[in-house]
Amino acid sequence: MASDMNDYFNKKKNQSGGFGGGDSSSSKDPRPPKVDFNFGGGKSVTLYVLVGLLLLLVIAKPFVIIQEGERGILSTNGKYQEEALLPGLHFIIPVIQRVYAVDTKVRIINYASGLEKNPQDDGMSTKPAITVLDKRGLPVSIELTVQYRLNAENAAKTISNWGFSWEDKIINPVVRDVVRNVVGNYDAESLPNERNTIATKIEDGIRDNVKTLPSSPAILQSIQLREIVLPEKVKDQIERVQIAKQEVQKAEQEVARAKQEALKRAVDAQGKADAITIEAEANAKANALISKSLTRQLLQLEQIKVQGKFNEALQENKDAKIFLTPGGSTPNIWVDMKDSKEKIISTKK
Repeated sequence: MASDMNDYFNKKKNQSGGFGGGDSSSSKDPRPPKVDFNFGGGKSVTLYVLVGLLLLLVIAKPFVIIQEGERGILSTNGKYQEEALLPGLHFIIPVIQRVYAVDTKVRIINYASGLEKNPQDDGMSTKPAITVLDKRGLPVSIELTVQYRLNAENAAKTISNWGFSWEDKIINPVVRDVVRNVVGNYDAESLPNERNTIATKIEDGIRDNVKTLPSSPAILQSIQLREIVLPEKVKDQIERVQIAKQEVQKAEQEVARAKQEALKRAVDAQGKADAITIEAEANAKANALISKSLTRQLLQLEQIKVQGKFNEALQENKDAKIFLTPGGSTPNIWVDMKDSKEKIISTKK
């Protein structure tokens, strides 16, 4: 009897949703609805595979793109491939293979006294000026600019031999070593005058040293010597020497100008002497010709002419005195005695 009563109450409970009664259709099932992931059997498997491949491509990234101006160094299980990857799309095996991109564009190193920060990845770097001891042991700073680039053909070999910090192992040590060897052969005072020669020797030395390295790792574009910074006492000494040279040059110019003026005066004097000599020679020749042309009869005729002029003068001035020279070869002299001042009337031949 008791079991029948329990069955009765359980049946009523299931029909009414509880002992409180009510409509069973309005009651809510507290359990979440079931979702059917079986999209038609085999289609769901294909979708899962596609989604998995897409996730694998995103996470594993089995490809790499090399940009222009770069080369790709392919590493398989830690071993570099001998040939670098050219610009473009390349597929790799994830986890096993890896690609390192290296820059093959022109790069610049500035060796300068005042260090300035360069923007990242702009191909430029600044290093301290190269301090060198001259022939006498005085410190000299050399500032220069080196332009270079990685040899694209041997990029993989260069990275394999020197690593990714190849610039600090090749370019920088070679530049500093060559500069010290070249500048160390000169005195600090002579460096400014030998600037062009020093610049040529530095460039040739750096190029020769880089070319001798195995696999030609780098290609040098240009090497420019910008500044030679001398010690202050050397600058003062050079300045004093330059001032002394200027004074010597000024004195030499004054001496040269004095020599020119003396030479000019000598030329003028020589010209005057030559003129006097020429005139004297001309007068001598003229007198010689005149003396050759004079005859006794001509002299007598001239004497008669002069005597006639004196006779005419005596008619006007009877107080005049006439002095006759002997021989008649020189002119007679007539003196007017009335005048307080004696006047020589004629001294002509």
